[in-house]
Amino acid sequence: MHKRSIERDGPRIRAAFATEDWPLLTRLCRQALRKSNSDLNAHRLLGFSLNKQRKLSESLKAYKQAIVFWPTDAELLINYGNVLIEHARNGDALPILEKVCKLLPNRAICWLKLAECCYLLGLHNQGFDASQTAAALAETAYDHATALKQSAIHRRELGQVQEAVGDCEAAIVLCPNDSGNYTNKLLFMLADPRTSARELTAAARDFGSIFETPLIKHWPSFENYIKSPWRKLKVGFLSPDFRTHAVMYFVEGLLAQLDRRQFEVYAFYLYPQDDSATVRVQCHADHFVPLSGSTPEEQANSIQAIGIDILIDLAGHTGNNGLLAMARKPAPVQVSTIGYPGTTGLQAIDWWISDDVTDPPEADVLYVERLYRLPTRWACYRPMSRNPLWRYQPAYQVRATPALTNGFVTFGSCNNLGKLTDEVLALWGRLLVAIPESRLLIEGKNLGNETAADCYRERCANLGIDPERLVLVNLDGSNQYLTYHRIDIALDPFPLCGGTSSNDLLWMGVPLITMDGDSLKSRMGVGLLAYIGRHDWVARTPDEYLRIAKRLAADVTALNKVRMGLRDEVEKSVLMREDVFATEFGHALRRMWMYWLAESEYPDWSSRQVDEQVNEWFMSRPEPTQGELKYYVGVAPGERIPLTCAYDRLQTLLEKAKNDAQQSNNCNSNLLSSPNWKAATEFAERILCAKSHDPVALTVLAEIENAHGHLDFGRIYLKQAMKALAELEPAGELLARTQHYVKDMLDYLASQSPC
Repeated sequence: MHKRSIERDGPRIRAAFATEDWPLLTRLCRQALRKSNSDLNAHRLLGFSLNKQRKLSESLKAYKQAIVFWPTDAELLINYGNVLIEHARNGDALPILEKVCKLLPNRAICWLKLAECCYLLGLHNQGFDASQTAAALAETAYDHATALKQSAIHRRELGQVQEAVGDCEAAIVLCPNDSGNYTNKLLFMLADPRTSARELTAAARDFGSIFETPLIKHWPSFENYIKSPWRKLKVGFLSPDFRTHAVMYFVEGLLAQLDRRQFEVYAFYLYPQDDSATVRVQCHADHFVPLSGSTPEEQANSIQAIGIDILIDLAGHTGNNGLLAMARKPAPVQVSTIGYPGTTGLQAIDWWISDDVTDPPEADVLYVERLYRLPTRWACYRPMSRNPLWRYQPAYQVRATPALTNGFVTFGSCNNLGKLTDEVLALWGRLLVAIPESRLLIEGKNLGNETAADCYRERCANLGIDPERLVLVNLDGSNQYLTYHRIDIALDPFPLCGGTSSNDLLWMGVPLITMDGDSLKSRMGVGLLAYIGRHDWVARTPDEYLRIAKRLAADVTALNKVRMGLRDEVEKSVLMREDVFATEFGHALRRMWMYWLAESEYPDWSSRQVDEQVNEWFMSRPEPTQGELKYYVGVAPGERIPLTCAYDRLQTLLEKAKNDAQQSNNCNSNLLSSPNWKAATEFAERILCAKSHDPVALTVLAEIENAHGHLDFGRIYLKQAMKALAELEPAGELLARTQHYVKDMLDYLASQSPC
């Protein structure tokens, strides 16, 4: 809101706005509207002041009432749209901001807000065009820099990575104190082939020197913390991505399974909107703390007030991150991992969690943080974060390689188009020439738009890819994983490798060819393949990349054999062993705490002496009592119960559902035919979200599906339950009964229809 918007308001309203007394401003606006329900200035300010007080529903209600009276007031509309964007309601904001641009086509701010709105909606061509219009209209350095920022984020999504980096650099010159331009530059530099790993580190250090250095003298001392090596620690995870987001594929199992005998888990959430994944995090964490809308200083103060011992950043230099809060050092031990493949550049962050394959010994110089290398992989993958039970649906089971029926091999990439640089596409063009009947499938944003798709085909043609052999697939979240059924061999881009998509592909049975690199961003594929023993899919040069692809494509029968066994390989490996990962991650946190203790208590000690002290403390771990060994499940926000109690509750829900079915004589309906069937399904999902492949939950789901005639679904649940039981010693009567039930039901289903 600009001050000129209240120039005509009364003195009291102007004073309330100037002093940011939002409750008073709200009262004054409401008083004015009682006198005249069409008072323009009161309408302009009421929704704004309510939003400042974090009363979103009241704010939106005020704006909706206001536009009834003033449907063409551009200032009112732009403030309304801005509130919607602030709370990630971009779909609602879009038509409002498009209208604003028609009302005031010569105002840069209108086009800037439209460009910002388009990003989350994936409307990158429209957003880019709006940013260019804003740049042409900009009258101030700030507006020009903001236009460049919007241009950069849309260019990146359109595959124009180098141009996006250039826009960020130009914006930094104009507004050197805007941290967002530095974060965007670092994020986009990851995929820029001109940028070396050391240059990326230098840029991160620049970020730290500008935004952290002035804060260091104000860091707290933590003298009042209880300095005991083995006390229970408060561990906070700081992220904007506790929602439907790639990060959830790697943190959900950790949040659920981190040892609660040692750690009390806090989830600090930095995004303004919740979804089903957010609710699951609320169940997994011991405490869920929303911090969206707070300033970095307020976020840091909230974290410090709780007394967090170890604070873990899960975003790095990505959108809505909490790095400026962490730069204030709200916890004695601070860590970064998972969200961004590189250093944060902050001295306040003590450790970066990695492994010795993805970050070999020579990688230490690329980090401001100390590297803690886990003895397992640095991240643990869980598929189907969007819809956890879809993991067991027939549509998502591994299928035969499509070349068997197509008669040709399809190579494919399902990565962000910004990673597909000219160098990458040119190499893939050489591959198509080398294998004449092959196809190249590329999935990406905006490729469902005919104009955008034609532009992309033209770009590929200029880089040596025959457009007739190019299959472009629009990125659609509802189609996630299904596109992989169309790909025989996946191609990893470089220098920025695939992340979540590479894990997805391997889990779906698709072999992956990756290029070796010299830093984390270009070695994620190397790490993935190393931990499943597929070193022969790693190329050191472009020519070797082509040789591997030709070798795999040459024998389709062998390719299919690999495909049909790859999911089992991945699930049995450390790529997906959440129990191993949670244990080793817990060991890492404990050792980091001990290092802080030793270094703060004995500042004159050598690193060797500190290592010896930490090892001595670590080896003297107190033995847990038998009562502490229970596995807990988050079944509702704020409610974690022992797994055995969760089983009892699940069985009760199942019995209620079966009784309902007997009474209504409707158990064979194709739909879940009572609230108790649905409740049992949802509760079983809660257990599986805490403990993957839990055999009891899977068996209950099988019984539910079988009761409703979904025998193909039931069969998959039972087969997975049998696999899980084979890895367990029957512990207690329930698991033993489950084992017998699974065997009996599989025999029954085999007699009903072929497996």
